[in-house]
Amino acid sequence: MNFSFVPAEAVRTDSAMLVIPLLESDLGDTAPAALAAADKGLEGKLCAAATQEGFKGKADQTLMMHTLGKLPAERVLLLGLGARAKFTPEVLRLAAGRAAKTAQKLKLTELTFIVPDTAPADVVVRAIAEGLLLGVYKFDRYKTGGKEEKKAPGLGTVRLVLPEGSSKSAELQEAVELGRRVAEATNWARDLVNEPANVVDPNRLAQAAQEVAKDSGLKATIGGRREIEGLRMGMFLGVAQGSAHEPRLIHLAYVPKNPKDARRAPLALVGKAITFDSGGLSLKPADSMVEMKTDMAGSAAVLAAMRVIGELKPPFPVHAFIGACENMPSGTAYRPGDILTSRLGKTVEITNTDAEGRLVLGDILAWAVEHKPAAIVDLATLTGACVIALGNYIVGAFGDHDATVEQVLTAAKTAGEEFWRMPVTELQKDSLRSEVADMKNAGERWGGAINAALFLKEFVGDTPWVHLDIAGPSISPKERGYFNKGATGVGVRTLVELVRLRATSPESAQAEAPAAPVKPAKGKARGKPARA
Repeated sequence: MNFSFVPAEAVRTDSAMLVIPLLESDLGDTAPAALAAADKGLEGKLCAAATQEGFKGKADQTLMMHTLGKLPAERVLLLGLGARAKFTPEVLRLAAGRAAKTAQKLKLTELTFIVPDTAPADVVVRAIAEGLLLGVYKFDRYKTGGKEEKKAPGLGTVRLVLPEGSSKSAELQEAVELGRRVAEATNWARDLVNEPANVVDPNRLAQAAQEVAKDSGLKATIGGRREIEGLRMGMFLGVAQGSAHEPRLIHLAYVPKNPKDARRAPLALVGKAITFDSGGLSLKPADSMVEMKTDMAGSAAVLAAMRVIGELKPPFPVHAFIGACENMPSGTAYRPGDILTSRLGKTVEITNTDAEGRLVLGDILAWAVEHKPAAIVDLATLTGACVIALGNYIVGAFGDHDATVEQVLTAAKTAGEEFWRMPVTELQKDSLRSEVADMKNAGERWGGAINAALFLKEFVGDTPWVHLDIAGPSISPKERGYFNKGATGVGVRTLVELVRLRATSPESAQAEAPAAPVKPAKGKARGKPARA
């Protein structure tokens, strides 16, 4: 998709569709110039049609009208943005997504988009670019019908009409380009999550990580069962042992070329990567299993973010750590009642094999801590309890290091993703107490999302850490704005914004000594991950 900036008078040029975003207040006596000009050209029929159809500029409202040759544009599309007091860039991003879907249904290859004067211009044009690119996303590669339609060119040209008094600048071009990179990375993550589990298995996920590293100038290290055994990741191995697909240990690293920056404490990103979760011997019901190909959405978000981070080149290292495997029932699967030994030497009684994600993450988090990061952020489709608490659209954020949690929440707000801070209270810790081991992997039903976070907390020591439970927002149950039904790529935009925020925050980029890492169990590692 190619974006160009054009002056305000460009609304009088030919276009397949002229898109005009409107606040509720824009439909009064002081209509924006673009709306006034379009209505005048249509002899007052545009505003009359809006009144008759009940278009009031409310968020999610859309009205399209054919111009029948009375304007250079073939169609005018009005997009509601809601009340000015409630406007955010995400409102515009969703509206741009609706415009993209409209253009897609009409098989349009170009459009003209009026840039509203609702926020700083760089923020607005980035939101439009992201919304359009996210909105045209489709996952239909396995549909054999409509081959000619698939070959047809999609929306490829977008003219952005700047408000009067504004002009094209390097800053605006950079904002659009950043929006493009982030949206394309998010769509890449959506593809990875939407793929069936017979395509994206642990090995394919590792290959995807290698491709990201090659394209973005990152260092990639991939290990298999031997390397996992050498690192004494007993919980990871326990989950993986029931599957015919071999597990993969993935480590990507962005390291600045400046030696001083390279010595700074890294930011560590950890993604859950269960490429298919049957529940193991604690088998899920059939209906609950259908979407379990998406149980690696956390790792997809981390890998997609690393694609952008490698291009942003922040002044500190960023590492990604992923343990990829399947959770399957078989004669070799781990069982309820088994006791597994983690990388830290902590023993865990298995009470539910469907609480597998926290087991793999525990070993991976412990491994990440050994790299002495300034902070760790993990993303995981971890608990149904978080979906019950927050629904399908809100990410649960857990952590007791206030500054780091607030930084993640600020990044999410800037990115337009909905996060809500959840408690990590020691009051729930009793539910993980075991009579035969150091802890259980699953506690009582009540407070299930908190119990899972408390389990993970056992493996990060004093390192600032934020756990993001994305079980709800990782897939969308319906089409909405720039969302399709299916994978959303949630977390990609927030991770990118987190890195950008830390890059401009002196206290986040200092080479200060990190907290002392949690010590792993004694014993010499028998293997070392192989260089990709």
